[in-house]
Amino acid sequence: MARAFVIVLDSLGVGALPDAEAFGDAGAHTLDHIAGHMGADWRIPNLVRLGLGAVPGVEAVPPAPEPDGPRAATGRLAERSPGKDTSTGHWELMGCSLDAPFPVYPEGFPPEILEPFLERCGLDGVLCNGPASGTEVIERLGAEHIATGRPIIYTSADSVFQVAVHVPTYGLDRLYEHCRVAREILDPYGVGRVIARPFVDAEEGSAQRFRRTYDRKDFSMVPPRPTVLDRLVAGGHEVVGVGKIEDIFAGRGVTRSIHTEGNDDGMAHTIRVAAELEAGLCFVNLVDFDMLFGHRRDPGGYGRALEAFDAAFPAFEAQLRPGDLVVLTADHGNDPCHPVGTDHTREYVPVVAWRHGVDVPAADRDLGTRASFADVGATVEELLAGELPADVEGRSFLAELGA
Repeated sequence: MARAFVIVLDSLGVGALPDAEAFGDAGAHTLDHIAGHMGADWRIPNLVRLGLGAVPGVEAVPPAPEPDGPRAATGRLAERSPGKDTSTGHWELMGCSLDAPFPVYPEGFPPEILEPFLERCGLDGVLCNGPASGTEVIERLGAEHIATGRPIIYTSADSVFQVAVHVPTYGLDRLYEHCRVAREILDPYGVGRVIARPFVDAEEGSAQRFRRTYDRKDFSMVPPRPTVLDRLVAGGHEVVGVGKIEDIFAGRGVTRSIHTEGNDDGMAHTIRVAAELEAGLCFVNLVDFDMLFGHRRDPGGYGRALEAFDAAFPAFEAQLRPGDLVVLTADHGNDPCHPVGTDHTREYVPVVAWRHGVDVPAADRDLGTRASFADVGATVEELLAGELPADVEGRSFLAELGA
């Protein structure tokens, strides 16, 4: 009746990887820069108690209180895959790293992609077709989009084909259908994700004319190899995806998916799953850290979102059962203080892990710097399946978490 909970604090990087300069991300450190911005009044007592400040390379988060030190085992994970995007990070967490990066389109999408998209969707053109900040491009082109009916197509430093439309005039179902068309066209090109970006008119009094909604949907490439999730489901285990997990894995390896509307809603659903799940994995993505604060370069908002997560954490812990495995981690960085652009940053990610009710000597709580995100998936698979396949990616740290 083993249970595992993997909670991805989307984009909470903990320092630039050795190759970060090649990605334009030298000096990035999402967590330390947020902590520095928030100052001495920042309060994340539960994360401090677990040992977030003991993660290698973290200097701005205080240590866990003495005499016992961190309650959890802590370390950091290096990304083996050559990327810094959502799909790459989550796939590697579940034992499917990439040898080559997804293609990107810094000059926009070429005619061989756009022309069949226009024809199949019955459109006479698109707006933008280049890299852009989502909130900025919607403000800039939203009115023209409504007047012309042409969707806003944009990309970023990630391998993404993003389709932004005004839902009241374009229609949500129509947006999703056009994204499915784009997914079929882009499969041969290996583009990581097609993202539906619906928006509506902002509330009266807002400084913005439009606001994006939580009806966003990702249409992902299928992972190139079976993941830990696939093997767990094939072995009869329940896998509950909270947030955009099902989208990231193209619907594979998930027995139940729960749509969420932000971090608070995601944690509320996670608490309910923890109360009812008999056995299996609950895999959670909390997207607001990245979507609302990292990309918008808002360290104050990011810091307050971490405070809100911290405040919700005791209610989650109250639903845990003896022996439950809990892993807090991330999928990439998105340093809101980084001076270049509004894209993800190439960083280590934290691993804060423990078995509920299992005491581990303080000397054994250091997981160190590990070679791959895939160590998380290997640990989950060893717990739930009882053994690991011979060709498993990653190195399980289950033994370090006690009996």
